[in-house]
Amino acid sequence: MHNMKLGILDQAPISKGSTASDALQNAIRLAMEGERLGYSRFWLAEHHAMTGFASSTPEVTLAAIGSRTEEIRIGSGATLIPYYSPYKVAENYHTLGTLFPRRVDLGLGRAPGGPAEATEALNKEYLKNVYANEERVSELMGYIHHDNHDNKLKMSPLADPPPEVWMLGTSVKSAELAGKLGINYCFGYFMSNAGDMQEVLDTYRYNFKPRSEGQKPLVMVTVTAFVAKSDEQARDIAMSTLIWGIEKERSFGESSENDSLPSVEGAKNFELTAEEQENVEKRLDNMLTGTGDEVASRLRDLAREAQADEIMISTNTYSIEDKIKSFELLKEAFEKREMN
Repeated sequence: MHNMKLGILDQAPISKGSTASDALQNAIRLAMEGERLGYSRFWLAEHHAMTGFASSTPEVTLAAIGSRTEEIRIGSGATLIPYYSPYKVAENYHTLGTLFPRRVDLGLGRAPGGPAEATEALNKEYLKNVYANEERVSELMGYIHHDNHDNKLKMSPLADPPPEVWMLGTSVKSAELAGKLGINYCFGYFMSNAGDMQEVLDTYRYNFKPRSEGQKPLVMVTVTAFVAKSDEQARDIAMSTLIWGIEKERSFGESSENDSLPSVEGAKNFELTAEEQENVEKRLDNMLTGTGDEVASRLRDLAREAQADEIMISTNTYSIEDKIKSFELLKEAFEKREMN
């Protein structure tokens, strides 16, 4: 498995003691570093009314990232399609694709990405749109590829080539839809029951109908990984995210200072109940932590098992330096393996 393509999925987390502005500047910096290191894609998540994240409008931040980078592909992971008009989403991404030719990805998701109040504020028809997801994604694909000849509606600008579309999901249902519409598929290993992966990917490949001549089903797997010089250090860095999750659960979605990502030190001193400790251990099992060689080896095994074309990595750390270092060590380990 040579030259495995690696991508970065960022959520623009806000660390304790810092601001949303810092988080967005860090996202831009991470994309630039990702390009320098040879990562193939940089995607931004979409979250609403979640005060620990600064990425509510990925398409705006992507314009800033595109202008500061030259080659790395940039995209949303994912645009939460039930909130928006398919026509407007297509306009946004055709515009990005015109500004940054051959570099733009549009990831599609249908999760709410925030609390019920945010869902209501964004679109009162959200639930209705979720049920009509297949029709709406199909309509969007017609606008992206400009190939729905029943629809005489023009669009300008039109990116040439059009943005690359990916469906993000963890279910047989999303995989079947992606296959039927000839959309690339990204399996969220980091947010799902890993045991479902094979069935979901088999469903995608079985249902795949090419949209254009010679198109093949493309699969990406997204994982959470933390890489450092030692196992212990990698685990310490990962604990920030895990404790953050526990803090948010304790505050039951109420806005508080627990909304931002704690430091490694803060996470170490955090007292857990026995049940929380068990939860943390379980979540740690869903993540990959360790040295570059260890994590690279486990990612290769996962890619082989999934027959994945690409792997995308999500790493939320308190310090941007730790995050950049994690991606650096991982890429080095991959390159070393490829040379041997």
